[in-house]
Amino acid sequence: MGDAYRIALLPGDGIGPEVAGAAVRVLDAVSRRRGFRLLFEEYLIGGAAIDAAGAPLPADTRSGCAGADAVLLGAVGGPRWDRGTGDQRPEAGLLALRKLLGTYANLRPVSVPAALASRSPLRADRVSGADLLIVRELTGGIYFGQPRREGTEEALDTMRYSAPEVQRIARVAGEWARRRRGRVTSVDKANVLASSRLWRSVVMELFETEFPDVQLAHLYVDNAAMQLVRRPTDFDVIVTGNLFGDILSDLAATLPGSLGLLPSASLGDGPGVFEPVHGSAPDIAGNDIANPIGMILSAAMMLEHLGQADAAADIRFGVHAALKTGRMTADLAADDMAIGTGQFTDAVIEHATQVAGTPDPA
Repeated sequence: MGDAYRIALLPGDGIGPEVAGAAVRVLDAVSRRRGFRLLFEEYLIGGAAIDAAGAPLPADTRSGCAGADAVLLGAVGGPRWDRGTGDQRPEAGLLALRKLLGTYANLRPVSVPAALASRSPLRADRVSGADLLIVRELTGGIYFGQPRREGTEEALDTMRYSAPEVQRIARVAGEWARRRRGRVTSVDKANVLASSRLWRSVVMELFETEFPDVQLAHLYVDNAAMQLVRRPTDFDVIVTGNLFGDILSDLAATLPGSLGLLPSASLGDGPGVFEPVHGSAPDIAGNDIANPIGMILSAAMMLEHLGQADAAADIRFGVHAALKTGRMTADLAADDMAIGTGQFTDAVIEHATQVAGTPDPA
């Protein structure tokens, strides 16, 4: 057999194990077809890790992820751990993982397949054809800034950015824009925040010197949120900081009609982390109704990052072909057409392995 890749599998909490299991099934099928191997090693993260090991990112998870070729992550968190504070929150494990691997660039592609345009909360004619990429800075800003202080009467978080941090994420956006339609919108709050004024000036200088062929525009974050709803098809690449990117990417993720649809990749100098944008949804865990698409498409992004572009294309074709049948999970389908997580995964595998290398159906 051909190449082999070590994959750290972190199923996490809630529906995480279900959707991660679906992605592994799809990955096994396309890797066999394309002649390479994926060696999965499973580790704990989030609430499950707190329960079993007393920490949201145990030492063996840290070492396993650091030594892998890529990390595939389900979801973390849930109400049962809401009373945790500081490093005892499940989300602290996710932040620690990003810091450990130096994954400073989060890529969130958002597109609306024709089969789903009518399911968007917006009018179909407004979202049909939307195809944008949000590039979010992931290891700086207010989520990591110091000083930080918790308290019952006063609390403090610090939004801090350095010019090199802004330069490297802006460079990622510029490189992706050249692969796409050549337009970048930088989002900040430069009319209020000093960190945003630095952000804007650094982005402008970098694009003038390194990406003169890319069209650059600027929006304040409040206006950007409004325009994502009013005219989503106008956007190509959006680049922004950690906090604003968190909010805007979740807003954009609703355009196709469900948070369960969209993937993400967090990249840096080491192994990338690939995960869906949805949460752990513990209220539906274990019922075979979770939408696995975001997780499966995250797996496709992982394969592309590992150099297996044909297998990634197979997966994307399988997802789009399965959607065209109208048989979808309950978050998307009419009641009489809803199928379970496992059945939808079966449909993806069937299409991905029978019709390989064909362009995605519209």
